[in-house]
Amino acid sequence: MKKLGLLILAVAITACSNGVEKNTFKVIVDAGSVEDGTNVYLQKPSGNTPPQVIDTVQVTEGEIKFSGKAEDPTMHLIRIEGVQGVVPFVAEEGVINITAYKDSLNASVISGTPSNEDFYKYLQGTKQMGKKISALREEFNTARQENDTTSMKAIQEAYMEIQEENKDYELNFLKENPNSFISLLIMERVLNSGAQGPDVLAPIFEAFADNLKQMEQGQNIKEKLTELNKLSVGAVAPDFTAPTVEGDSLTLSQAKGKVTLIDFWAAWCKPCRAENPNVVALYNDYHDKGLNIVGVSLDRKEEDWKKAIEDDGLTWNHVSHLKFWQDPVAQLYNIRAIPATYLIDADGKIIAKNLRGEELRAKVAEILD
Repeated sequence: MKKLGLLILAVAITACSNGVEKNTFKVIVDAGSVEDGTNVYLQKPSGNTPPQVIDTVQVTEGEIKFSGKAEDPTMHLIRIEGVQGVVPFVAEEGVINITAYKDSLNASVISGTPSNEDFYKYLQGTKQMGKKISALREEFNTARQENDTTSMKAIQEAYMEIQEENKDYELNFLKENPNSFISLLIMERVLNSGAQGPDVLAPIFEAFADNLKQMEQGQNIKEKLTELNKLSVGAVAPDFTAPTVEGDSLTLSQAKGKVTLIDFWAAWCKPCRAENPNVVALYNDYHDKGLNIVGVSLDRKEEDWKKAIEDDGLTWNHVSHLKFWQDPVAQLYNIRAIPATYLIDADGKIIAKNLRGEELRAKVAEILD
């Protein structure tokens, strides 16, 4: 009996060794810069509706404390009355420590449980990317005021490089953290944004821990990947018919060449406009050899669309429903970010996606030279 009692005691100690009971969480926020008595709200995001308030406390002696149940990790938010912004964290079993700064909630430090440690690590990396982008924006605005077109072009190219760097950062995070709930959230967001396709994300998802795959987000990712496989390399590109600049209709199957580039772009998209000279040069060099292009614009105003075509010298086929992100062709191809491209062969099979610049030229040359 004594051994049984010791065993029960050991289990109890292990279950409470992280400072909380099983499947519960405790949040302790150091908010010394916030006045005592200030209301603080614990919120849970709820899809496209405003976050749901699930608890309210007051700052006491510079501290904020929340607790609750957490069978599975879920994102929560802390909103402090009178303070701009929110502090996101993962509600999961354990004690979560947050240092919140009234004047900059974005600088809050989060620690204490595995998912929150991963979340903070990920946020630090994205902030470095954000600083680079902010610096480029300032440089671009200065160059624009000085009408320095050479610098503006160079800055736009640098901006595109940082975008690629950010994509690599996220992919590396996913690969290096296959057991992290944060990786699951990042994967879901990247997949829904269209920034990466199933050919890139599916192998990474397969390496995720089984418990992550069984969560709601994991099931959503699995369904989405299955759906997007219909747009993967080797699949037949979905046919479509859409209005042309001239007011007629154009069907993809009737506009194909030996190789066809479906180019999703818009007049308002700076990276698209920066890439257009490369596409023009490619078309001029390879159209006679069998390259056709169908530009699909996500513009809203017909005059903007037509002016950009003329200004950039885009002499190929163009279509648009002028419905912004709701364009039926863009939705058919799951376009969530532009520029985006699909390269298809004479049979309509997808042979490459989202190639630009020299990579696009090399792929076209491989087929047509």
